[in-house]
Amino acid sequence: MRESRAKLSLAEKTGMSAGIGALLFSCADPLLAAVPLVLFVMLCACAPFLPGFSFFLPVITRGISGKKAVSLTFDDGPDPLSTPALLRVLSRHRCRATFFVCGKKAEAYPELIREIIEMGHSVGNHTYSHDNLIMLRSIRSLRHEIEKTSHILNGFGIRAHAFRPPVGITNPRLREVLGENKLYAVNFSCRAPDGGNRWIKGMAARILGKIRADDILLLHDIPPKPEENLSQWLGETDRLLQGIKEKGFSVLPLSELIQKPVMEICEEKAECP
Repeated sequence: MRESRAKLSLAEKTGMSAGIGALLFSCADPLLAAVPLVLFVMLCACAPFLPGFSFFLPVITRGISGKKAVSLTFDDGPDPLSTPALLRVLSRHRCRATFFVCGKKAEAYPELIREIIEMGHSVGNHTYSHDNLIMLRSIRSLRHEIEKTSHILNGFGIRAHAFRPPVGITNPRLREVLGENKLYAVNFSCRAPDGGNRWIKGMAARILGKIRADDILLLHDIPPKPEENLSQWLGETDRLLQGIKEKGFSVLPLSELIQKPVMEICEEKAECP
């Protein structure tokens, strides 16, 4: 048995309990036997859309540093319009972030991946095409999306360990695929929300109003819509970073906050399988 399957998931334990409950209820009333089974099916239907719920597999959503600190994560990039400007803001505040990149964009803009790494940030796997419905597709499609992105990052001499599912959605098959690729799932505990940089007005204030120690912040590395709002988005990002400091928080790399390696640099590209 693979290490990733050595322990039963919460979904498996709940399913077993539902089966036992149905058996016991059937002794009293056959109609009651359906109750635990229906509740289990309802839970399985809702669980994928709860980013902080480790139902089908372990999902990291908060840090364990014990410090008054947070980590910054940026999804969906890189992008030639947003990434260089964002890197300048992060550099000005001396903050290191984690970029959960899409393989398709990493392949298209290799110079941006190199710049992210050279500036001390880390990179995680965010599937190849960022298909919002990927968790509804076959395990073959899911495996392809994740493995192709890992292969592209390997070409930069990067071995990513952290994976963020698109839109934070999980499913029962994800555990197996991540285990095969030696990845673990990371979601988030705090976000604006910003609608993928569609709703950026007041973004900093929305986050600062609810930030807590050991939060993993979700942001996006894509141009705002419309793109003319790029300066507004950068201004909100700058206010967020300044506000974090003013509230007495520090910004830690994700690996320090969760105390797990997010990625590693291979000395030779051949070392990245």
